[in-house]
Amino acid sequence: MGLLSLGTPLHWSEAKGYADHVRSHGIDQFLAVYRKQRSQQKQCLLWGDEVEYVVVKIDEAAKRTKLSLRVFDILADLQKAEQDYNSGTSKVPPEALWRPEFGRFMLESTPGAPYGATLRDLTAVEKNMKRRRQLAQAAMLPGEIPVTLVNYPRLGCPHEIDPDHEPNGKAFQSMFVPDEIINPHARFPTLAANIRRRRGCKVEINMPIYHDVKTPRPFIDPTIPWDRNLFKHDKEAKNGAAKPDHIYMDAMAFGMGCCCLQITFQACNIDEARHLYDHLAPIAPIMLALTAACPIFRGYLADVDSRWNVIAASVDDRTAEERGTKPLKNDRFVINKSRYDSIDTYISKDSMYKSKYNDLDLVYDKDIYQKLRDNDVDDLLARHLAHLFIRDPLVIFKELLDQDDEASVDHFENLQSTNWQTVRFKPPPPNSDIGWRVEFRSMEVQLTDFENAAFSVFIVLLTRVILSFGLNLYIPISKVDENMKTAHKRGAVVNDKFYFRKNVFSDGNDTTNGVEDEYDLLSMDEIINGQENGFPGFVPLIHNYLDSTNIDIETRCKLTGYLSLISKRASGELMTGATYLRKLVTSHPDYKQDSVVSPAITYDLVTTVDRIARGDLKAPELLGDFLA
Repeated sequence: MGLLSLGTPLHWSEAKGYADHVRSHGIDQFLAVYRKQRSQQKQCLLWGDEVEYVVVKIDEAAKRTKLSLRVFDILADLQKAEQDYNSGTSKVPPEALWRPEFGRFMLESTPGAPYGATLRDLTAVEKNMKRRRQLAQAAMLPGEIPVTLVNYPRLGCPHEIDPDHEPNGKAFQSMFVPDEIINPHARFPTLAANIRRRRGCKVEINMPIYHDVKTPRPFIDPTIPWDRNLFKHDKEAKNGAAKPDHIYMDAMAFGMGCCCLQITFQACNIDEARHLYDHLAPIAPIMLALTAACPIFRGYLADVDSRWNVIAASVDDRTAEERGTKPLKNDRFVINKSRYDSIDTYISKDSMYKSKYNDLDLVYDKDIYQKLRDNDVDDLLARHLAHLFIRDPLVIFKELLDQDDEASVDHFENLQSTNWQTVRFKPPPPNSDIGWRVEFRSMEVQLTDFENAAFSVFIVLLTRVILSFGLNLYIPISKVDENMKTAHKRGAVVNDKFYFRKNVFSDGNDTTNGVEDEYDLLSMDEIINGQENGFPGFVPLIHNYLDSTNIDIETRCKLTGYLSLISKRASGELMTGATYLRKLVTSHPDYKQDSVVSPAITYDLVTTVDRIARGDLKAPELLGDFLA
């Protein structure tokens, strides 16, 4: 979750007048941290995961599920251990930290303290995730459950929240979801409303419908209230915002109501953080596809498996001029992506980097770039920051306009935290002992704690392999973008190929026929499990790394189980979460082969997922012989 501050949020008409003020002081705040911390050295790796839950209310008698909006009542219980420890009332450290998210039906959890650098630490991850699920469940009322679904399948359908509300709120102005599902903190309704105000229209989210045997062609959604006339933006659906053969959504909640699995690493220093940022960026689309778990939106099966494009569209505040649909007149730039998307530029200065890898025409603020260069920030990092700062701050609190730039980073974080990219480079907070960090953001949350632990551990071990073996994973940014598009496709893991570097052991100084000769299209199986006479594969490389360490047998067995799951997902032997959920729908006796995910199907899907996560039901197609 991004920056949370208290105060009076400004309407966009007033906030836009302070955009330059926030940008200028945000850069001053970064420079203050940079000057103090650029030489900082940390002894070893620290890292943590972030798992998000959807809270669902189960009505067993009626065989119905609804989203519960009681999260803040639940959080009051969950956060007590942390509050008591911080106040000195208790000397027992909290087992987990709990935070709200955008949706009033969402919980965010992290371990109570960061994990360390030892391999033994990795064996504690699953246990802690299971404990968090237990703690969340214990804080809920009978009939409520925390589920690690990416999204609630029928979010936006009538009567799917508890308590029920009509979709007539002024922040969203949505035809489908009410404002009451938004986190009540002033930041969130203001964020939703200011995105719409800045954009000049509601967000337009269109996911292709999955055409089953009885799905109409063309599919024109009969559930859209085409003739509603409550707000001026209601006419947009009829005027083209809702595309034929697509599932139309019109509010930030459809994206920011999605749950994910994120990993944050503390690097030894700024250079290692920048190195990890660059080499994790090409992995982000690979992991998006491998963790795909989101095939249903607003009660329909989609012809995609992942959430990312839904979130990107849900917070796309670009005006028509910035989107390139009108000539530039009032705005400064044409911007080719939403502020939630894949990265646009590499930032590391290491010898493996070549300027040709940054092959996008990067849009950046030239004045901010020059200010950074004048203060001894190198070209690549200056371009990265000047690119992030082409955006406007969306939520400005009146009381926080004037800050001490040596002590605060609120203005910097205002923009940094609302550039939601696949990988995030994070400077240390001021006056803390936290180091330079990298956040890996592309993975979808998995149905079970075993899977979430497996993917978390896999990414951590992969960072150790990248650093220990000096892997070179650079490919042109444009190819990373193409991989992001591929990652969304239905069944991408088994049906598609991804651009990937041929020689990962190159130091960047070898002679080739050009950058385009450095990469090729590989299957997911080849990337994860290796080629016969080519790339050895990430899982074999991790095993090679483990062979070189002094690891005990119990730990090795545990890690091998996680790696085996990853390997079998990549080979197609085990289903992705998306494929499994799709099968639950299409094999349900109430499914009519028309792409509709009914309340009855949703009830069985949610309860099945809950039983699997609690270990009460085996799912061999998803987990094989592994136990949830």
